[in-house]
This record gives sequence, structure tokens and C-alpha cells, in this order.
Amino acid sequence: MTQRIDSHQHFWRPARGDYAWLRADVPSLTPLMRDFLPEHLTPLLQAHGVARTVLVQAADAEAETDFMLKPATAHDVVDGVVGWVDLGRADTVASLERMARYPKFKGVRPMLQDLADDDWIARMPHPDVVQALVRLGLRFDALVKPRHLTSLIRFLKQWPQLPVVIDHAAKPPMGAHDSEAFATWRKQMVELAALPQAHCKFSGLRGEAPWAAHHDVDAAARVVLPIWEHLLENFGPTRLMWGSDWPVLTLAGGYAGWIAVSQACIGVLSASEQAHIWRGTAQRFYGISTD
Repeated sequence: MTQRIDSHQHFWRPARGDYAWLRADVPSLTPLMRDFLPEHLTPLLQAHGVARTVLVQAADAEAETDFMLKPATAHDVVDGVVGWVDLGRADTVASLERMARYPKFKGVRPMLQDLADDDWIARMPHPDVVQALVRLGLRFDALVKPRHLTSLIRFLKQWPQLPVVIDHAAKPPMGAHDSEAFATWRKQMVELAALPQAHCKFSGLRGEAPWAAHHDVDAAARVVLPIWEHLLENFGPTRLMWGSDWPVLTLAGGYAGWIAVSQACIGVLSASEQAHIWRGTAQRFYGISTD
């Protein structure tokens, strides 16, 4: 079996107070209101042949990025960190240069899905900051929903040297495959895939699916398959990477369940194509070690 790379996982400690979205008054989030740290994830990685991970920010605070860099430095399994900076401030360049001194710091993820202005990414990033991302060899994780894709495409066309990966396939309308909204998402993803710098994560989709699919692998696979087929047709195996979205995925069937759903989609491909998706694409995109 190809040793896998989980291109998308989080650690957090709610007592830090960084996570505005992780609210105790939202009952559906109650299972996430606890520490999720390396000792909780490691047994899952070992059980499912995951050799390396990419640790992704979950708060819009540089302090959380500093918090993530500590376990990344201490644990070999974490081979990349995607942090947060304020892209709209010129003085953010200094923050990027400081973070880039850590070999495992690989890129940034602005929380675009939480911003009130859907057009923010096309208008507000400071050019000095984006140029610093390119100069430092950093990557851009795009946490977006379909309503952001038009603006994201405009931004990426302005910065063709900036490698980007779309998190969770931009969270398409799950279970609504005959809808106008799904057709619009399909069209926008075709346009995105036409940009050579664009990659996509096959991650986070089970949590976006209708509730009935959260704990039924077959039902989840049926909902996910049309999305997977569209991604595969347009991005191809060399620009698709697998990720878990742990611990968020614990709300929708857990690590083993998402592995099973993913295998139902990916497993029909050739061994070399599967190797790209489970490992190779993330390895190349983030510059992860090959041992």
C-alpha cells in the first residue's frame, strides 16, 4: 500500500481562545469543544498507513500559527504547516519572513469563507504580501465556497506564479447534483482547473453532505462520487490531493469512514494514479520529504 499523506488536518486547544467559530452555544459543535492534539491523531494515522500530514490553521491569528509550529517541530509526522497572516497589511511581509525560517512552514490560508466581502480576495490583498509569498516559495490554501470562486479566479490570474490549492473542492452543494448551483460550481471548477497553478483537495466533503450520509459509507460515496468524477476529469491525479479534515470529520463518520469513502472513489484508478492522489501531489505541492 502506498504510504499516504494527509494534506489537511488541524490541531487545536479551545482554551487558547483563538477559535471564534468554535462556539459552545452551537450544539452541533459540542464534540469539537476539546483538545485535538498529536497524541489523539497519531493512532489514526498509524491505523491507516498515513506517513505524513499537513497541519492547517483554524484561526485568524498569527499566534495560532506559532502554536502550530511547536508540534510540527516536535513531531516528524507533521511535515508541513499552513498558517494565517493578514494579507491586507503591508507589514505582514515581516511576519511571513519570520515564519519562513521554520522549514516546515509551507504557506498561508486566509479564512475567506468567513469574510463578509465575497470579493475580498480580488481587491484587498496587499501586493507586497502576495509578492513575498511568491518570493519565499510559499503556497496559498483557498478556504472558499462557490460564491467566492469568480473573485478567486480573478486573483489567481493576477498572480500566476502563486501555487494554490482549493480546500474541500470549494464546498459544492452536496446532494443537489441537478441544481443550478451545482451546475455553476462545475463550470467554475473547470475554469479554475484551466489555471496551471491550481490544485484541489479531495477533503472535507463528507461533512458537507446531507446528514444521512454522515454515518453510512455507501450513502456518502454516492453523494461524493459526482463531485469526485468532475474533479478527476478536470484536475487529473497530478493536481488532486487527499486530505482528512480531522478533527472536523469526527462529526461525519470519523477517519476510517472517510478513508473508506475516498477509497471507493480513488480505488478504481491505476496504482500510479492512486499514488499521486494519496501522496505524490501533496508531496510535490508542499515540498514534503520523501522518506
